[in-house]
Amino acid sequence: MKPLQYTRAQALPDILAHRIVILDGAMGTMIQRFKLNEEQYRGERFKDFHKDVKGNNELLSLTRPDVISSIHERYLAAGADLIETNTFGATTVAQADYDMADLAREMNFASAQLARAACDKFSTPEHPRFVLGALGPTPKTASISPDVNDPGARNVSFESLRAAYYEQVEALVEGGADALLVETIFDTLNAKAALFAIDEYFEASGERLPLIISGTVTDASGRILSGQTVTAFWYSVRHAQPLAIGLNCALGAALMRPYIQELARVAPDTFISCYPNAGLPNPMSDTGFDETPADTSRLLHEFAAEGLVNIVGGCCGTTPEHISAIREAVAPLPGRVLQKSFFYKEAA
Repeated sequence: MKPLQYTRAQALPDILAHRIVILDGAMGTMIQRFKLNEEQYRGERFKDFHKDVKGNNELLSLTRPDVISSIHERYLAAGADLIETNTFGATTVAQADYDMADLAREMNFASAQLARAACDKFSTPEHPRFVLGALGPTPKTASISPDVNDPGARNVSFESLRAAYYEQVEALVEGGADALLVETIFDTLNAKAALFAIDEYFEASGERLPLIISGTVTDASGRILSGQTVTAFWYSVRHAQPLAIGLNCALGAALMRPYIQELARVAPDTFISCYPNAGLPNPMSDTGFDETPADTSRLLHEFAAEGLVNIVGGCCGTTPEHISAIREAVAPLPGRVLQKSFFYKEAA
C-alpha cells in the first residue's frame, strides 16, 4: 500500500473552521433554462445514436461543454466556494438506461475538467475555489425490491455498484476533483458501495481527498427511503470519517430544519452541510419551486444563526440568484463550532 498523500483541498478544513462555506446550486434547474432539444443533446458526435438522449444531463459535458461551463461560472460569480461536477448520474449503472454505460468514465473525466477550469478561472489566493466530484444515487437500489410481489428481489448487486463508483471516483480525481461528494443518498447500502469504492481508490492511489456525505430525508417520517432515521444514517456512514455530513434535496429548508438539528446533535465532531430544495415544487414558478432567493436565504440565515451549519447551498430549484442571496445572508455569521464527540471521549 502506498503512503497516503494529501491534496491542496486539505485547506478546506481550515477554511471551514473560520467561516461558512458556500456550495453551488442546482445543475438540472439551470440546464432546463437552456431549453435544449434532442438534437442539441446529441451534438454532432451522437447525431445518429439509436436511442433518445434528451434529459441525459451528464452527456452535455461531452456535447455541450459550453452550457456546463457557463453554469459553473455563474455560480462562481455568485460567490460559490464549492462547485459540483456535472456527474450526478454518470455511473455505468445510471447510464445503462441510455445505452451509454461505456461513456461513463469519459463523462466523469470531462465534467471534472470543466469544473476545474471554471474554479481555476475564479480562484484567487484569498478566495480559492474547489471542485467537488459528485457521486449521485443510481436508478437501482440495493436495499429495496423493485417488485412489490417479491420483497427479496433486487435489480443491482453491491459489487456492481462498487465497480461503477470506483470507475467514477478514478475519473473524477484524474479530471481534477479536489474533494468527493456522495450525495442525495436514499439507500444507505448504495452509499456504502460508494464509500467502499472511495476507500479502495484511496488505498490504491495513495491519495486521500476530503469527503462530504449528504443524505436525503424523503418525507415527514424523518427517514431516508431505505428506512434509516437521520441518526441511524449517520452511524451507518461515520466510519468513512467524512469532512462533513449533511442533507440535501427532497425538502425545502423549513421542513429540513429538525433533521439538520438532529445531525448537528449526533455528529458534534463533524462539519454539517445543508443544501435544500427551493421549497416545494411549483410548476407555475420560473424554477419549478416555491421559494425565491430571499426565502431560501432567510431560512439558511436562521440555520447559521442557530449554529447548525458549516456548508450551505442549494439543490433543486435554486439558481445563482439563490446562491448569491445565501452567501450574503450567512456572511456575517460564524460556522458551527466542532466539539469532540462523547463517543470518542469515551473511547479515548
